[in-house]
Amino acid sequence: MEELKRLIEAMGRAFEEFKMANDARIKAIEAKGHADPLLVEKVERINADLTAMSAMKQQLEALETIVARGQFPGGGVPNQDAVNRVKAFNHLMRKGGKSIKDLDIQAAASTLSDPDGGFTVPEEVETAIDRVAKIVSAMRRLCTVRPISTDTYRKLVNQGGATSGWVAEKASRAATTTPTLAEISINTKEVYAMPAATQSLLDDSAIDIGQWLADEVSIEFTEEEGDAFITGTGVSEPKGIAAYTMVANASYAWGSVGYIAGGHASLLNNADKLIDLQHALKPVYRGGSAFLMNDLTMAVVRKFKDGEGNYLWRPGLEQGAPDTLLGKPVEIDDNVADIGAGKYPVFFANFKRAYMIIDRIGIRVLRDPYTSKPFVLFYTTKKVGGGIVHYEAIKALKIATT
Repeated sequence: MEELKRLIEAMGRAFEEFKMANDARIKAIEAKGHADPLLVEKVERINADLTAMSAMKQQLEALETIVARGQFPGGGVPNQDAVNRVKAFNHLMRKGGKSIKDLDIQAAASTLSDPDGGFTVPEEVETAIDRVAKIVSAMRRLCTVRPISTDTYRKLVNQGGATSGWVAEKASRAATTTPTLAEISINTKEVYAMPAATQSLLDDSAIDIGQWLADEVSIEFTEEEGDAFITGTGVSEPKGIAAYTMVANASYAWGSVGYIAGGHASLLNNADKLIDLQHALKPVYRGGSAFLMNDLTMAVVRKFKDGEGNYLWRPGLEQGAPDTLLGKPVEIDDNVADIGAGKYPVFFANFKRAYMIIDRIGIRVLRDPYTSKPFVLFYTTKKVGGGIVHYEAIKALKIATT
């Protein structure tokens, strides 16, 4: 993709310009105690441009993957059953359940459920919604996502404790200790969106109602989920990584998230704390690990250097290569807390092992032409759960309260 190539080249130029400008800013502060406001403004502008370009690169790469897999509508030979389902769904959404007269439509509609309880959207529409979610949501990209057909997912996790050892061929075998198992249970919660349409829009045969619905609800679902996967309480929404009990890493115990103290609230201290955070995670989990923080924190961290003057953040200047911090991928999620007293602005984890997202199969739509006449409401619901499934695989950075 030529556009992606040009963007990567622009990122490389911008990063070199950023380093030069920021080095000049640091030298001015060291020499005079302050830097020219125009130079400071230039550094922040390039910093913001790098963040925007990184996000755009990620989206273009995701879209390129979708194209390569042939997941865009219209690609390949359409399956007739799929065509019939989408046709039935569009008809139901335009006219309502009682106007179905075409037998082919009626047969396909029977697979979409009962009008009184709402219709299950066709897989093609559900895929379009999930595709947007994966492009936008950092947690969905980072974590294990598992579809289920029930409301609850359960698994057993070995907390350790089983022993083993070497033994000679004829020597006796001592009994090993029993492993300590913990049951993890994740319940799905219901998230909803309720877009409205005029009847004239629904009567317009040029409008693909399934695609319109996907466009309307996908961003709403993604924003609600994204917030819940970070800050959710677990009561009527998934439980987010920041909602668990946080303890100093030296006192870590199963069921809590260990943290590294990160210095004064005004500046996130220095690079040493990020290195401490990285090494707080056991080596077995570091393969596949990543940093997670919001955009404002990234703007601060991007200026950090090591003892030899090398920047810790590096842009991914090859196709498919992520931006890295201390050699590990770094993801941006603006639901993570800002730098502030007592806050947790940075997480470092093997997210695939640490956090699981559960999707109850099936998105449902209830057509409501009565509540807000002359508009037709489409009450769309999806069941999603989320929670930490391996507490050892995630660590946080905490800013001091004073």
